[in-house]
Amino acid sequence: MAYVTGLTRGKKEWTPQFVNAIDDELCIGCGRCFKICAHDVLAPKEVDEEESAKMFITVANPENCIGCEACGRTCKKGAFSFEPIAA
Repeated sequence: MAYVTGLTRGKKEWTPQFVNAIDDELCIGCGRCFKICAHDVLAPKEVDEEESAKMFITVANPENCIGCEACGRTCKKGAFSFEPIAA
């Protein structure tokens, strides 16, 4: 299968990896990924549990993702999964 690729400034081939999902079992809601994303891809979400509320991050606008993976690199819990787009 062929994937959409681009070039880096140094003319090396690069395949963007777009955010696919965030594992809400791993996400602790720290917000680092939300703060680093400049393209309004992510959004905080609060879930009421029995005794307390838990905040985590969701993929709110996947169509805005540019495939840079900055969100995943800032995630200490490894909650992000990424995939390229097929050509």
